[in-house]
Amino acid sequence: MLPLDAAEADLPTVGGKGASLAKLARAGLPVPPGFHVTTSATNHPEAEQAIRKAYQGMGAVAVRSSATAEDLPGLSFAGQQDSFLNVTGADEVVEAVRKCWASLYNERAVDYRRRNGIEHAEIAVVVQEFVPADAAGVMFTVNPVSGADETVINAGRGVGEALVGGEVTPDVYVLKHGKEIQRQGDTLTKRQTNALSKLGARIQRLYGMPMDIEWVLHKGRFAIVQARPVTGLKEEWNDSVMGDFLWTSVNLGEAVPSVMTPMTWSLVRVLSQQASIGGFPVTGNIGGRFYLNLSVAGAIRKPDEQLLGMMPETPPKLPVSKLRILADLIRSAPPLIKQAITYRRHLGELIEETPKRCESLISQIKKATSTKQLRALWPHDLLYGTARTLDAGARMVTQPKIANEIRRLVGEADTVTLLTGLGELASLGPLLGEAGHRCPDEFEVSVARPAEDPGWIGRPHEGAEELLRNQRKARDEVWQRLRNRYPRRAKRIERHLAKAAERARDRENARSEMVRTFWVFRAFVLRAQELTGHDDLFFLSIDELLDMLETGNRPDTAQRRETYERYRELPVYPPFIRGHFDPVAWAANPRIYDETGDPITGFPGVSGVVEGIARVTSTVDELQQGEILVTTVTNVGWTPVFPKAAAVVTDVGAPLSHAAIVARELGIPAVVGCGDATARIRTGDRVRVDGGRGTVTVLS
Repeated sequence: MLPLDAAEADLPTVGGKGASLAKLARAGLPVPPGFHVTTSATNHPEAEQAIRKAYQGMGAVAVRSSATAEDLPGLSFAGQQDSFLNVTGADEVVEAVRKCWASLYNERAVDYRRRNGIEHAEIAVVVQEFVPADAAGVMFTVNPVSGADETVINAGRGVGEALVGGEVTPDVYVLKHGKEIQRQGDTLTKRQTNALSKLGARIQRLYGMPMDIEWVLHKGRFAIVQARPVTGLKEEWNDSVMGDFLWTSVNLGEAVPSVMTPMTWSLVRVLSQQASIGGFPVTGNIGGRFYLNLSVAGAIRKPDEQLLGMMPETPPKLPVSKLRILADLIRSAPPLIKQAITYRRHLGELIEETPKRCESLISQIKKATSTKQLRALWPHDLLYGTARTLDAGARMVTQPKIANEIRRLVGEADTVTLLTGLGELASLGPLLGEAGHRCPDEFEVSVARPAEDPGWIGRPHEGAEELLRNQRKARDEVWQRLRNRYPRRAKRIERHLAKAAERARDRENARSEMVRTFWVFRAFVLRAQELTGHDDLFFLSIDELLDMLETGNRPDTAQRRETYERYRELPVYPPFIRGHFDPVAWAANPRIYDETGDPITGFPGVSGVVEGIARVTSTVDELQQGEILVTTVTNVGWTPVFPKAAAVVTDVGAPLSHAAIVARELGIPAVVGCGDATARIRTGDRVRVDGGRGTVTVLS
């Protein structure tokens, strides 16, 4: 026997569940007290007396199996061995421990080990005080469907076994940075979900990875009864799952036209200073592409006329009060006002100084001889000061107010001609063979700049100068007609256009120099790759890279690279997106979003789109290989048949219920908690299951 928080309570000694509980207890987390029956005690006659002695003074307890192959990264063993709750009395505890030992050899546990190539496993038992829960449930510290940085909580009243087993549809709460962004149910208050998410964040920091946590609530206090690494999680970059918002890539898609690496997205987020309003994101990453949340942006100010004319619908209103939005705007106003003042006063200096400063920084970065020396060179103020200020200048509206008057005088075509050539714009640099720091994907830091090629010599593109000459000629002709017809107005218009030309030059120069700062950030990452010998550092965020240079700890990037490549293979997504959008499903069949049928809807369980023949059944022995399983509810007894299923659909459940957890572990698309799937689908129907969107469509 060992105390629950014993330092010796490691995996070989107390199994996966026991080792995890011991780690939590040693860290001061609220774990019910108890003791371990170690693996060496299994089936030993002397163990009975030791169990009785350790149990003395305890009342009702939970007796849980803890196998040595349990709760490992990539394997959950969820529900494979037995556990018993509310056990009272020494004889009953001893009997429950014996049953836990025996469960190591039950059919489902043996089959699970065989399928996962585990030849040997031992079993320990955890005995803890039983908490008579008022509510209980599970919590993921990462969204198990989208992979988003969110806390997802499932809750139900009582001890929670029915919820974990997938027998009831629970309340669902989704939190971002400790604040609720989605609420379905009233089992927990907002204060309680916030407190629980903080416990989840502590546990994730303790383990250094996303965690699947079982919790109970008794008399207003939370206790943690299990924590294991998230298994079967497929990384997704998709902020559209955060709620019913209208997103757009208009304008942003031009500036950031491709799928972003994690490094680029982390830098872009720094520039997007006003990260949220009312707890909702202003900008987002959908399938690796940059989108603006019009639902949030529209709450700040009315979109410009051009964007309004393109919008397919009015953005959904935010589910928060106007006072909350106003309060957030007031809090965020001072730094934005300060930046605007800095822009007006110092933009000219910044534009003039930035080229020399960037050249000097790149030179210093290339000369760095160690990771610590490189870390000390990180140009923090270049990102948070110069680049942000230049970004403000780059977004400045330059359309002259007098444009409408010009249209009335000379018509639309001549107005367009007249408004071109408002000064020598920096955006023409690449066309003329200048500006070697500009390129089509210039904000993507993993992309090389033209001037990085030693053989690069700036030359005008063929025919560029002739095109510019023709445009100047056409513009001069429009001016001549305007002066001849409206000589007095022409002088006033000319003064206004001169001011507009100055603003246009400032805007374009600001953007050009902001792009130049991204070349510095690129040089920093390239030098880090050279010094560390790793060629994948563009798949880290900037904070992760800086931490790696200090500590040497490098997150695994294999899954991020795979996610990046998966999104890169897809066509460009629609310019407007409403609600949850699955890029992979859309690319496979874009018309799915235009169908007017009434699909069956539920909780997204596991992403993926599958078409196949449905098997509506309530027993485990009817499902045939490759069929889509449609049933009321699944519990642990269904686990052996899951590998046969092409997809899983249930009436009852949630993203963290049994069906979703097992399907996720096996990589099977799933939609759970549909409510009426078994009533609307018949065996033999051909159906499409979209696990990412949470829809099931009967095709025939």
